Amino acid sequence: MTKTRVAILIDGGYLRAITRSMCPYTPDFIEEVALRIITPDEQLFRVLYYDCDPYRGEVTFPVSGKKVTFDERSWLDTLAVKNFFAVRRGLVKFRGFKLKNPFARRNSITEDDLSLDLQQKGVDMRLGIDIANFSISKAIDRIILVSSDIDCVPAMKYGRIAGLQIIIVQFPDQMLSPELLQHADGQRLVELSKVAQKFKELKRNKKNGTSQ
Repeated sequence: MTKTRVAILIDGGYLRAITRSMCPYTPDFIEEVALRIITPDEQLFRVLYYDCDPYRGEVTFPVSGKKVTFDERSWLDTLAVKNFFAVRRGLVKFRGFKLKNPFARRNSITEDDLSLDLQQKGVDMRLGIDIANFSISKAIDRIILVSSDIDCVPAMKYGRIAGLQIIIVQFPDQMLSPELLQHADGQRLVELSKVAQKFKELKRNKKNGTSQ
C-alpha cells in the first residue's frame, strides 16, 4: 500500500503559546508533537519549523540606565539537526519595553516590572514560500499545518489549486478562524495535553533508567 507523503509545517510561536503550561518547550518535545501528528497511512517527508532565534543585542533599561547584553545561543540549532527537520528563521526586532502586568497597582516602576517588547518578522512569508515550493515541486501529497494565522490563507489556496491537500491541526479548546477552515481540506484533532503527558513520562523513565 502506497502511503501519502506529507510535510508538517509548524508555526513555532503558535505552538509555543498553547503548550506553555503543559510541558517545557524543548526541541525534543517539538519532535514528539510532530511525530504524533502523523497517521499510519502517511509517510513523513519533512517537518518545517518556523520561529525566530532568541534576541541578541544590547539594551539600556529606562529606569536605571543599566546596559544588558543578550547573547543566548539559539536552541533552534539543536532542532535543526534532528531527522527530517528543517528550521526556517525569521527576524526578531527590539521595539522597546513593556509592562509585564499593565493592570497591576504600583507606586513606582522597577526593572522587574518590565520585559522586552520583541516583534517577529518574516515567519509568515517563509511559510507561504514553502507551500508554494511544494505546490510546484510535487514532492508531497499533503501539507499538515500547525498554525492559527489567517495570513496563511493565500498560500493555502494556491496549494489546493495546485493539487495539494491541506489539513489543519486542531488542538482541543483552541479555536480556529473560519477563514482557515474554509480553505483547508480537513481538520486533524491532536490531543496536545496527552502528548505532553506521554512525553514527560518518557523523559522521567529515561532519567530513571526504566522503559515502558
